[in-house]
Amino acid sequence: MKETLLAGLPALNLTLTDRQTEQFCRYCDLLLEKNRFMNLTAIREPEKVATLHFLDCLTLLNAADLRGKRLIDVGCGAGFPGLPLKLAEPSIQLTLLDSLQKRVNWLRDELLPALGVEAVCAAGRAEEFAAGHREQYDAATSRAVARLNVLAELCLPLVKPGGCFLAMKGQDAEEEVREAGRAIRLLGGRVEAVREYPVEDAVHRVVVIRKERPTPAAYPRQFARIKKQPL
Repeated sequence: MKETLLAGLPALNLTLTDRQTEQFCRYCDLLLEKNRFMNLTAIREPEKVATLHFLDCLTLLNAADLRGKRLIDVGCGAGFPGLPLKLAEPSIQLTLLDSLQKRVNWLRDELLPALGVEAVCAAGRAEEFAAGHREQYDAATSRAVARLNVLAELCLPLVKPGGCFLAMKGQDAEEEVREAGRAIRLLGGRVEAVREYPVEDAVHRVVVIRKERPTPAAYPRQFARIKKQPL
């Protein structure tokens, strides 16, 4: 895992200290160990964790300047992409948000202490979390959670004007951007860029959405309405 991780860093113009490298190795070990008892990832091989999780997530550091920024990872699951970003750029002020309490407990009580990392861990739905944390973050990110027209309503209300939402997407990104155009505009955002990067034999994309205006108070709606009637 270590060799695969280090070999992939030059393409991202990134370097890691020895301590950071060991943190990633420990993260991989703890992830695969816990995955025997909890559904955290479909990936079982350490080398695949390095490429399909760690290096994939670290591409976001080339999509936006996150140094010293307040970042929320919506639907973080096993910590992706937020925790790899925090390990590689420790100045990030990270909040990990997931709807499943037992995953949040593992992150907060086991994984973060083992890695020596401080982050806020919160359990709850994004549309409910937004009620008390509206427009408090410099950036939000989400990976493999929902289509962009749904994600935009869950994430953009959390981002302050001038900040950005980084949506990690696959080969259908352009179609999702077209589908979500009205929602993004209505919620105060503008698509700034769609950036491509290779991951093994596939091409992944980061949709960079700039928050230009405050989100109207009517959003986000309850999730049942968001899902049934996307903007």
